[in-house]
Parts: sequence; C-alpha cells; structure tokens
Amino acid sequence: MEHRVLSPTAILGYGFPSQSFGRGIERNPDIIAVDAGSTDPGPYYLGAGESFTTRDAVLRDLSLLLPAAVDGGIPLIIGSAGGSGASDHVDWTVALIKEIAARLRLVFRMGIIYSDIAPRDLLGYWEAGRVRALRSVPELSAATILGTIRIVAQFGVEPIQQALSQGCQVIVCGRCYDPAPFAAAAIAKGFDPGLALHMGKILECGAIAATPGSGSDCVLGTLGPQSFTLEALDPRRTFTPLSTAAHTLYEKSDPYMLPGPGGALDLRRVRFDALDDGRVRVSGSRFVPEELPTVKLEGVRQIGYRTICIAGIRDPILISQIDTVLESTRLTVSESWRDDPDVAIIFRAYGRNGVMGSREPLSDRWCHELGLIIEAIASTQERANSACAVVRSTLLHVGYPRRKTTAGNLAFPYSPSDIECGPVYEFSIYHLLTPDGPSTLFPVQVQEVRP
Repeated sequence: MEHRVLSPTAILGYGFPSQSFGRGIERNPDIIAVDAGSTDPGPYYLGAGESFTTRDAVLRDLSLLLPAAVDGGIPLIIGSAGGSGASDHVDWTVALIKEIAARLRLVFRMGIIYSDIAPRDLLGYWEAGRVRALRSVPELSAATILGTIRIVAQFGVEPIQQALSQGCQVIVCGRCYDPAPFAAAAIAKGFDPGLALHMGKILECGAIAATPGSGSDCVLGTLGPQSFTLEALDPRRTFTPLSTAAHTLYEKSDPYMLPGPGGALDLRRVRFDALDDGRVRVSGSRFVPEELPTVKLEGVRQIGYRTICIAGIRDPILISQIDTVLESTRLTVSESWRDDPDVAIIFRAYGRNGVMGSREPLSDRWCHELGLIIEAIASTQERANSACAVVRSTLLHVGYPRRKTTAGNLAFPYSPSDIECGPVYEFSIYHLLTPDGPSTLFPVQVQEVRP
C-alpha cells in the first residue's frame, strides 16, 4: 500500500516549472498539497491582512494546479492561505480560485477552514487557565489579548480530514500546521502519523531539501507502511541522505523533537538511506501524542507607523567611532521629542553588527564602508516622517573628533531619501491554547463551485 503526495512549490506564489509539475501528475498522486504561509516575513502581513506573495504569482500557480487537480480527480489542499491564514487571506485565496474556476468552467466542491479566534473568545479561554506561554514568551494579560487586532490558531490534520470526508476536492485552509495538508489524507487512511508528518515537514518546502535546493520546484513523496521516499521531479536535482537530514533540522529548536498540534514528532531513531535515481528512503519517525492536545496561537497588535532612510558611510574616521556618533545623535534628537515619548529611533549599521547587534561575536572587526538604515516609529505616519527627517538631517551634519569636512557624512542612494513604510505590527500573542477538541475551533464550510 502506497500514498503519493505531490508538492509543487515551497510557497504558493513562488512558482514552479510546468515540466516538473507534469511529471508529478503522470505519477498519479493521491493528493496535491501546497503550503502558502509562514511567520517568516514577520507580523506585518497578519496585521494588515495582506499576502506576502503577489496576486499575479499566486494566480499563475493556481491556474496550473486547479485544472490538473479537478480534471484528474485529485484533492488539492492549500495550507495557511494567503500567507498568514487569517480570514482576509483565506477569502482572498478563495476569490482567486473562483476567478480561475469561472474562466476554465471548472466544477468542484470546495472546503474552507477558517482559523481566526476573536480576542473576546480567547479572553474566556485565558480566564479559564487554558492558555500558556511558549518558552521565552511573556505570560498573557487581559489588556494584551484585547489589544491584539488579529489572532489565528494553527490547526492540525483533523479539520482537513473532515473536509476530505465531505467530498471536498479543493480545500483552502486558514493557519495550519505546515505538514498537516500533506499528512491529513494519509493519516485518515491509516498510515503511520509519524512518517506522514515527517514526510509533510519536508514536502511543505518543495525542493529545498533536494540538491541543489530550490523553493520553486516540485517533489513527490511516496509513503509506505514502514518508510517514505522522496524524489525530485526535475532531473537536475537529487535527494541525498545529507540534504534530507539537514532539512529535517530546519526550523527546529530541538534536533530530536518537533512539536505540533496534538503532539510531537520524535526523530531520535530516524534513518536516511540513499536509493537509486537520486531518491532517499526515510524510516523510524514516531509521533508522540500530547496528554492534553494544544494548538499554537499567533496574534499581532499595531504599535505605530514607520519611516526609514537608507544611507551609506565611507569616511573611515566616522566609521571608527560610529557607535558613539549614533548614540550622540539619538540623544540630540531625543531632546527635540521630549513631548512625544512614543517616538522610537533605531539605527541598523550593516557592516558594523547590523545583523546580530549585541550578539555579534566579531564586534571588534571594522569595515571600509557602512550601510545605515535610520528607522523612526511613532504614533502617526506624520510624526514618524518628522522624526526620521530630524535624525537624518542631524546625522548628516553632526560633528565628531578629527572630522575634516563640514558636511556630507551620509550618501543617499534615493531621492527622496525618506521612505514611508506605513503601519508597524508586532507579535503580541505566541502562546499555546488547549481547545475542547482538535476541530471545535475550525468548522468546515462547504461550497459548490460552478461557472
């Protein structure tokens, strides 16, 4: 008994070669599954309700996936629709699917699974003691919950299995556990959940685990009773035990345990064996259920508006004392903004600890030039614009020891130099919730799609 899953790309909208996809369809997959979301781009997209992949790119991918799935009678499952999986993102994805279906005159049953939780509802769970913080995350308060503008919960395989049992051929998921769309059907058929979820963890990133890796190419996973195999669908790529094992460590704080909704993957006994034709067989993965199953919450709040300015610095005298000069500039500007304590000024000096900040192990190294980002965050866009302008003009002319000129500390690649970035969000909720059941928060809505 085998179960074949076709993964076309790492993120819906990243693209994939039609030739690779065609090879995958020729292998008669049981499921086409594609991840569409991540918290990697940060909190903005959840807060703003926008997709971090473009409409044209997602439309192109769906225009290939949808007819192949419907005409071939293959379920198509989309995870974390629209990037962040909130209702705005799900509705946006559903609208694109209906647009394609009308153009191609496709008929199918579609399941839609929302994952939003209203702040008031979460407050009730919190008051009942059913919400706890992840490691290194502050405990919640009522004020934090009610100040959060959008909250989603990562569901597991169960809501997707419900949609499949109702005959849904296309399933659009809100925020869900990344491996769930790839594993749900297999687990429902009785395949080992540890193997199914481990295969899903690798497939959700497309061909990134292949050699050479790519987030824009197709992979086929074949699940059996005791193991699963992975193969690239582009002849230029292969899977190796090293590349597969390396990707198994991807996005993990613990090399052996991977937590998810309802339990964790135990990877301590996993084997990676090379097969012919650039394939890899994986065995030994095990799923350990939680005594009290949980789902992860992701919520954001708006903290203001951002304006940035990008500049270059080439003066070695200034570079040698940049930390002191930037701090002096910050203090000077702060004097002008005493009446607005909410204004935040941030410097990112790339080439001088710009990536790792205080954690940089090579902080004693110096460079011949710096790329400087001046960032101002304030309660309104106008205040952010003003704060950034004051910092920029102050730093442009600030004096420092051994200076040989009276202006020109900064070189600006753009005119205008200051760039409005709009609303700023931060994660305010990154916690675990114990729900009444794995599907109670995530009802399936079924629609019949016709031209």
